[in-house]
Parts: sequence; structure tokens; C-alpha cells
Amino acid sequence: MNFVEELTWRGMVHTMMPGTEELLAKEQVTAYLGIDPTADSLHIGHLCGVMMLRHFQRCGHKPLALVGGATGMIGDPSGKSQERNLLTEAAVLISNPEIRPYRPEDFEVIMINFYKALNYLQLNNMEDALVEVRKINIRLQQLNDKYPDHKNRYQRDAFAQLLMGLIYDAAGDYNNAFIAYRNAYNTYQTDYLKNFGLAAPEQLKKDLLRTAYQSGLTQELAGYEKEFQQKYTPAPLPANGQLVFFWLNGFGPVKAEWGITFTKIDKGDGVIVFHNEELGLTFPFFWGNGYSENDRNSLANIDVVRVVFPKYVERPRPFTQGVISYDGKNYTLQMAEDINQIAFKTLHDHMLRELSNSLLRVGIKQGLKYAASKQNEWLGLAVSLTNAITEKADTRNWQTLPYSISYARVPLQASENNIELKFSGNHPGTQDLQKLTIPANGKRTRFFVYTTL
Repeated sequence: MNFVEELTWRGMVHTMMPGTEELLAKEQVTAYLGIDPTADSLHIGHLCGVMMLRHFQRCGHKPLALVGGATGMIGDPSGKSQERNLLTEAAVLISNPEIRPYRPEDFEVIMINFYKALNYLQLNNMEDALVEVRKINIRLQQLNDKYPDHKNRYQRDAFAQLLMGLIYDAAGDYNNAFIAYRNAYNTYQTDYLKNFGLAAPEQLKKDLLRTAYQSGLTQELAGYEKEFQQKYTPAPLPANGQLVFFWLNGFGPVKAEWGITFTKIDKGDGVIVFHNEELGLTFPFFWGNGYSENDRNSLANIDVVRVVFPKYVERPRPFTQGVISYDGKNYTLQMAEDINQIAFKTLHDHMLRELSNSLLRVGIKQGLKYAASKQNEWLGLAVSLTNAITEKADTRNWQTLPYSISYARVPLQASENNIELKFSGNHPGTQDLQKLTIPANGKRTRFFVYTTL
């Protein structure tokens, strides 16, 4: 029995690596199916994978069903599942946050789907790209569940909505494209403009007007014409399709460690305040009757504490402007996502929590030191040294994300299209010139991703 043929006639093959069928015909192969161990039982969603393993076995190969122990403990990136934690928060408090499995920032979680969507677009796979963009909205809803007061600045992603509009637009679904463009525009003009200083790209406004006209939404078209102060003039779509060009520029920021010194102020009645004069930061702690003598005595011996926590360090982008020159015309690459700003603002949103946790960790370590010193002076010294060595901030982050994402829309010719890319920076001499050949895509839209490092 041929494994590939068996799955093909059953409609279970979507894609496979080149050479797969040849390898399976030549020798016995081992394959595994990973199963999440945190659910109560297997469910209907596992059926397809289990069936494939059975067919794999019937064809003479070796199947393995793998229940992921370590994977299950590391868990999903949303941070919602407590049973998945590899180490308890108690262990973190006596050591440092880096012993905990990495919890990505909210925007890092979203960028996984961004990259998958962009890859699918380059492969001209619109359907799977659209699935990934829809997943972004679902992930954002899940992430926002962590903030019941909705004080996080990164609640909606304008670029995700813009990308959805571009995909619908390329498929000729102008009504859904208009809805996505409208959502993107509203997010740019509210969340993005206020929090990240990024307004809606001009190309988005043009696409919003055009799809409103194509969808027969005369009232909406008139409203946006008035708002944008521009009259839409209907024009035929490019006969040979269009190029949607994405420019991923530079690298986003990296996390580094820095510290702040706090002075302890005893307010009496079990109230202690840690204060930093320079930054005007104050954190009160109540050490009442609910705490042990060791806890109270350990804090009594503290006058000044230094806490460490993460901060972002910007990596300057190589270029600030990009222009596509083609067929005697220039098309400016307009910024659609400022990942650098999003990173800084999202970390700022939970910085007070980082500081509070650091102070709490220092207090607990001081309690351990005091308890050890009562038993043995040298033991207390050893605990103090351990505390100093282990105290560090969690500086892990996704370091290959771009600084920003920009895009432009360019009409194509029927044959090969030779375009010229011009990049420039804020300083003299920071410029680059590149030439690319973009194949035609019939009358359809072609997506292309270009990166400058």
C-alpha cells in the first residue's frame, strides 16, 4: 500500500515536502503526532491526525503518538493557563523571572501570524493568508481578556485589518475589503494615532474610497470624500494586475536590564513605603499582623533597595524613507506598522507591575537572608550572595522583528516588471539603490515582501 496514494484519494493531502513519496517508498520511516496533555481527553480535532498515523502503520511504517510533557508545561503564549507553568511563581520570587518559561509580549504573539500571512501571500495562497489574519483578531481578543480595565494600549492592530482588506481586495470581494479598510482606518485614527503617533496611510484612504464606490456604498463614499477632502474619480483597474509591496525595515528594539534605587520610609502601623525621588515613584507595602516576625525584621533592616527590571533599547533603522520607481512614476512606501513604538508602549503599560514584582522579590529575599542569619552567620552570608547573583531582570525578547512595516501599491505590466528601490536615511550618505524584477501575475494582485537590515 502506498501511503501518499492512500491519503490522496481520501482527500487528506494538502501539501507535502518534495521527495516525501520517494522516501516513503524506499525505506521504513518513523513519524510522530504530538498531543497536548492539558485537556481532559482527546477530542474530534485529534481524529484526523490519529487516522493518518493508522494509515501510516498499515503502509509498513512506524507511528508514534507523543504526549508532550515539557511542551505542555511551557504552554500557550497567552499566559492564561496556570497548569502549564513549568515553575511556580514562588520559585520566581526567590530567584528571578528568567527561570520561568518565556512569556512573549502581546505584540510578539501577534507577529507570528503576521509572518505566516505574509509568507502565504508571497506564495499566492490567499485563502491561508486570510485564515492567519483572522487568527490575529482572535488572538487580540484573547490577549485583551488579560486587561479587564482595557488600559493596555495595544488592543487592536490596524495593520492586521489593513492586511485583511488587501487580501479581500485582491480576491475581488470589495464589500468585505471595504469593511476591513474601514476598520483599519478607524484603528489608525484612534488607537494608533494616540498611542503610537501613526496615522492612516494615504494609500489606505484611496482604497477605502475605491471599495466604497465598487460596493455601491454611495453614502459612505460621500462621507469619506468630505473627511479626506478629495473627490473620488472612478478609473478602471490595471489591466495586468497590481503589485502590493511590503517593506520590512531594520530591527525592532532589544531588552536590556537597568535598575532603580528606592529609599524605605516607615509610615508606622505596619505601612512601609519605597520611594524614588528622581522618577517620582512610590510603592506602599503593608506589613501588618499577617506577616511573620522574620518578614517584619528583615524589612526593618532595609534602608535602601535597588531593583532591576527590563527596558527596551532602540536599534536605529537603517533607512527612514523608501520609494519605488517604475514606469516613470514614483510610489512612496508608507508606514503601516511601527513595531518599535508598539514595543516601547506595551512594556510601559506593565512597567509598574514589573517594578512592584521586583520590590516584592527583594523583600522576600531579605526575609530568607534574615532567617538564615539567625541560624548561622555564614549561612546568612551565603544566602545574601545567592540573592545578589540570582537577581536579574527578564531581558528575553524576539530580536529579529522589523523596526517598521511599510507598503505601496503599484500597477504591473503583462511581462516582467523591472522596478527600482530607493532608500534613504536621516544622515548624509545613508542611501541605497536596488533593482528588482517582479514577474507578472496575470490580471491578479501579486504580493511581495522586501527586507532591509
